[in-house]
Amino acid sequence: MGEFRMKAVCAVVLLLVPALFVAKAGEPVAASAQVVRCESRDMLRVFCAMDDVDKGVELVRQLSEQSCIRETSWGVEDDAVWVSHNCRAEFARRQSSSRKSRRVVRCESRSRVESCPVVLRGAPVRLLRQQSVLPCREGRSWGYDRNEIWVSRGCQGVFEVGAEDGSGFVQTPRKVVCESKSNLRRECGVSVERRVTLVEQLSNAPCREGETWGWDRNGIWVDKGCRGEFSAD
Repeated sequence: MGEFRMKAVCAVVLLLVPALFVAKAGEPVAASAQVVRCESRDMLRVFCAMDDVDKGVELVRQLSEQSCIRETSWGVEDDAVWVSHNCRAEFARRQSSSRKSRRVVRCESRSRVESCPVVLRGAPVRLLRQQSVLPCREGRSWGYDRNEIWVSRGCQGVFEVGAEDGSGFVQTPRKVVCESKSNLRRECGVSVERRVTLVEQLSNAPCREGETWGWDRNGIWVDKGCRGEFSAD
């Protein structure tokens, strides 16, 4: 009897752990939401049963290094969510909320031109965050076509895909940390539509707009030891 009790308690703990882990990770998923882990191995397409997929499904946590892109490496069909191309992720039924989420794609070039497939259907793309030392400049080292985002010349970045209905991008400021080290000029790529403001100076060296930092539509630059956190709109 004691052994049976212990097994029962362990089973309950194991069932509760995923819900606690997701909540701790800060994902926008209610504790009662069904979270389904679905994993593609060897590039194969895998179907994972899921309830109420007709009400909408969202990716809540990517587990793979390979990008998980909707309608390219994951999607919904009948009563299941599917993954392919080595995408491994956790999915949940979309919760009713006024909060909007960004659709992002990571694309990296080591030197040559690299193509990252994504279904755009006429949606615009902008650079959300540059992750490389080498600059990402639209039309020169990154761009997009009908069903792909391309990068070249060492540009590595995270890109945001806008809405297909023409309503544009999620209108919340994007925080960017840009640092001039050894007093050298550095460019930090981010698509700018309206303005950039200095949120917090992180360096002892002064950050003065037009002198040690500035911006254009392709990003932010810093110089002469200026290090700061900026907000791009």
